[in-house]
Amino acid sequence: MKNNNSFDLRNQRNLTMLVDFYELTMGNGYLSHGLEDKIAYFDMFFRKVPDGGGYCIMAGVEQLIEYLSSLKFTKDDIDYLRNKELFTESFLNYLENFEFCCDIWAIPEGTPVFANEPLVTVRGPVIQAQFIETMLLLTINHQTLIATKANRICRAANGRSVMEFGSRRAQGYDGAIYGARAAIIGGCSATACTISDKMFNIPAIGTMAHSWVQLFDTEYEAFKSWAEIYPENCTLLVDTYNVIKSGIPNAIKVFDEILKPQGISNVGIRIDSGDITYLSNLCRQMLDEAGYEDCKIVISNSLDEYIIRDVLEQGASIDSFGVGERLITAKSEPVFGGVYKLSAVEKEGQILPKIKISENDEKITNPGFKKTVRIFHKESHMAIADILTLHDEIIDENESLELFNPIHTWKRKKITNFYTKDLLVPIFKKGQLVYTSPSVLEIKSFAQEEIKKLWPAVLRFENPHTYFVDLSDKLWSLKQDLLNQYGTFYK
Repeated sequence: MKNNNSFDLRNQRNLTMLVDFYELTMGNGYLSHGLEDKIAYFDMFFRKVPDGGGYCIMAGVEQLIEYLSSLKFTKDDIDYLRNKELFTESFLNYLENFEFCCDIWAIPEGTPVFANEPLVTVRGPVIQAQFIETMLLLTINHQTLIATKANRICRAANGRSVMEFGSRRAQGYDGAIYGARAAIIGGCSATACTISDKMFNIPAIGTMAHSWVQLFDTEYEAFKSWAEIYPENCTLLVDTYNVIKSGIPNAIKVFDEILKPQGISNVGIRIDSGDITYLSNLCRQMLDEAGYEDCKIVISNSLDEYIIRDVLEQGASIDSFGVGERLITAKSEPVFGGVYKLSAVEKEGQILPKIKISENDEKITNPGFKKTVRIFHKESHMAIADILTLHDEIIDENESLELFNPIHTWKRKKITNFYTKDLLVPIFKKGQLVYTSPSVLEIKSFAQEEIKKLWPAVLRFENPHTYFVDLSDKLWSLKQDLLNQYGTFYK
């Protein structure tokens, strides 16, 4: 479980006001119209997997919990809003006495997730459910994006460890801190971000920079000094001057003189520039000839999943990778398009479904209070598909189940011998936390096990097999009824 001695940087700041301004103006309007107690349902989901991938890795729930657990408007917040001269005193008084009381369900961190299925569902007074939109999206979008990118990079490494090295290129310090957390969830073995280790009890690692080597009169002296200080953790950066003519010969000399007499063979070298395949192979040959077959070769320098995959296919001799800017910023596609949409309201004890219609089919929402259900083959335990159902539907695992494409409804498949799992779990009930977050390393292990339940075709980097997210008959019919009702406006 979580390290109880860790601390939460977020709770040292009051982020209640990290909110889009229209959440406040709408809240003021809801109160002015007597709608403050109207119960609304919102779904957070995304429409497209980044980088053309087959799936994403859910992340960020723990930080969402931290935010929701400490919502409080300060006197300074109220004074600031009062000075705007937009808000009624009744609304300001509501904020001053704010008490969070929503129900929230979320898919646990580390779960593979897919487009158009609710990752988080919120039920509560519309002012509150609307108000938390910005931070909910910010938190889940960012960490899910980085966890997904990290997972792609780690899978490209094909069993070799990947270390997250991106803090100095991250989009701000929260991007570095929580990006490191998400990278571990996605599969990275360690991070260079020390504060993330302190906060989340994840492995922080680091050796030397080029400046260490440059500071000494000779490269040999720099390596020798390092080995004397850190004999059990000696990875030498060999590309400050010339990898083959200088770096590796000096590294071998230091290994021979300083570490071998101590019986230490756990050594390594790092290359941060140049032709990765050529240099790593030549280094491997030189190290092996010197008797250092177990010396680890670490590669860094603007890596991503495509470069890693290519150099390994070319036969590069690499034991692990340090990946920085292209991981921590998800450089190839740095936006995770999660959205937050109203799906239902309550009126006189009844749940009334709501739909957002668009001329773009992908922007038409799925109405109602829903569940996200994953279907597994009973014998192989492989995931077959996800299905969205209304909240009170029960799928009979003893009967056959017909799945169909929600758009191309003639595409159908009948399945038997399956079992189901509800993915959305309760996080808050009436504003009270009912969920215990696992540790980051527990989430990482969970993610690795869940990914094994996806068919290899879904894991492809290019043109992955589409994992289907279908609708139950009842939900599909409800959606069609609403489309027919509101579609009259387009005639």
